[in-house]
Order: sequence, then structure tokens, then C-alpha cells
Amino acid sequence: MYDRPTTRVLAVLELLQTRQRISGSEIARRLNVDGRTVRRYISVLEDIGIPITAEQGRNGGYMLVSGFKLPPMMFTDDEALALSIGLVAARGLGVAETMPALASAEAKLERVMPEPVRQRLEDVHRTIQLDLQSRAPAVGKKTLSALATAAHARRRVRLAYASRAGEPTERDLDPYGLSYRRGRWYAVGFCHLRQDLRTFRLDRVQRVELLAPQFERPQRFDVVEYLNRSFASMREAHPFEVLLETGLETALGWDFGNAELLEPCDEGVRLRGSTDCFERCARQLAWLPCAFEVRHPPELAHAVRALAERLARHSVPRGRGPETSDAPPARF
Repeated sequence: MYDRPTTRVLAVLELLQTRQRISGSEIARRLNVDGRTVRRYISVLEDIGIPITAEQGRNGGYMLVSGFKLPPMMFTDDEALALSIGLVAARGLGVAETMPALASAEAKLERVMPEPVRQRLEDVHRTIQLDLQSRAPAVGKKTLSALATAAHARRRVRLAYASRAGEPTERDLDPYGLSYRRGRWYAVGFCHLRQDLRTFRLDRVQRVELLAPQFERPQRFDVVEYLNRSFASMREAHPFEVLLETGLETALGWDFGNAELLEPCDEGVRLRGSTDCFERCARQLAWLPCAFEVRHPPELAHAVRALAERLARHSVPRGRGPETSDAPPARF
């Protein structure tokens, strides 16, 4: 694999980049050379300005000087292809203001790719589609970065947060971690306003202020597991399906709360989700600027009908009953 001296020297540099410390015997084994040759390669790297520290003893080895800025990284063909696919996937993660950076990174990779690898990447772009729901509400990189920093440092934050109805709230939060799930970013932590664990959608966060107090995160707390259990309990409670008489492009711009799936069908768009309160779900559906049909369960259809009747009673002068409708019972 490393059949030329120059290639072997570069391979030694790559090993030093990827390891905090590596012994001379390990380098010799990987390159299939003897210890004297390894020392000669180390000398070559030092001669061209790469600062390397050598530690003697049983646990000694070679390492790059801390803080040294490495020359441009070297990637194998497979590594370059993997990075390119990762950049394509990153476009669907809904982080605002990152598209120019992603495009710049892709352009840099393409400039150094050999032609066969560039062709393989083009084939991947033409044939692979990643269902990352890139049209979900975007999240500002400042919000994502601030909460990630606070979670890592275990620092409390103050959130300016908008409720589902758009009402502003403010609360202190101990952020335990962040997760990307089904097209949206979430933060999970202890909410001091509610005195309990809460989940927050990052696209509703309006401001993040880092506070001085620190917190202790529960041991072995898993953000992904917590979100999965939370959504699973919702699904077990009351799953629903609603047909929306609109197009997918339009529906993707609306907020459906706990809705989990939007998919086009012959009649319009099929909306599937779950709720722990049919009355609240009915109020959310009433906000939609399109006709819709509750497919199941009947309890949701009854809740929507009851809401429509109550609104009708309040929409006419006293003494006059609401006009009757000939619409099908579950279509609104």
C-alpha cells in the first residue's frame, strides 16, 4: 500500500494527525518497516517544519506539538466521497445560514477530487434521496450553537420561547442535550418555570441567554431515548389521520403540533399524528385554511363537530339558531 518513501512519510503524518500519541513500533507495524526507518521518516517531517515531540520509555511515543496548525488534510477516495455525502445530508438538517458554508465546503472537496471520485459523487447525487424533511422550520445557527455550548458546559440558560399559538414566554432551562428528530431540532432539559423535564422546539426559540449558575445532569440521561419514549407514549394515546384538501407544498408550511407524517395522496395530503387531547387537536385543525376530513378516530371527528357547533352558536345573534349544514358528518 505504501510503496514509495514519500507516500510513507505522508502516511506517518496522517497517523500523527489521527492519534494523540503513537509508538514507533505501531508506526513500523502499520507501514511494514523497521524502527530505524520510522525514525528517519520522523526526521524528514521535522526537517519540513512539522513539530513532533518524542517521549521515551515504556509508554512513550510520537505526537504532534499541541496547538500546531496542520497543513491541508489528506483524504482517501472513500473518505472524500463519505464527506461529500455527509455534506449533502447536512442540507436537510434545517440549520439556517449554513447553506453558503456547505456549498463552499463542497466546492473545495470537488476541486481536489480525482475525476473517478467526482463521477461517483455525481452518480450518488442523481440517484440517492435522503428523507430529512428539509422544508421543516429552519433553526438559527446561533440558537443551536448557544444551546449546545450550554449543554456541554452544564450552564443554565434563559429562553425567550414562543408557544404553539405564538405567545411569548420566558423561562430558565438546564439544557441536558439536543437532538434532531423527524425534521425538527429539539432541546431537552429541566424547565424551572414548570419544575419538570420539558422538550423545546428550537425553531420556536427566539433568544438564548447564558446564565452563571451551573447544573448537574442526571447520570446516563439519553436525550434520544427520552424523546422516543415521549413520542411513543403520545402515539399509544390517540393516533389520528386527517385528509387535507390542499397541496403538499402548502401543507409543509403549516404547524401541525404533534403531527408526524405528511404525505401526498390522490385526494390531497394525508396528515398523521397523535394527541393526548382531542379538543386541543380539533382547535389546531380549525386554524387550517383548507377543508379537511377526519379519517379516524371517531372521537376526533366528534370533537371537531362539537367545536364547529359551539362556534356556530356564538356567531349568530341571540334568539336565532345556527343554520344547518348538509356537509358529510366528518368533513369540515
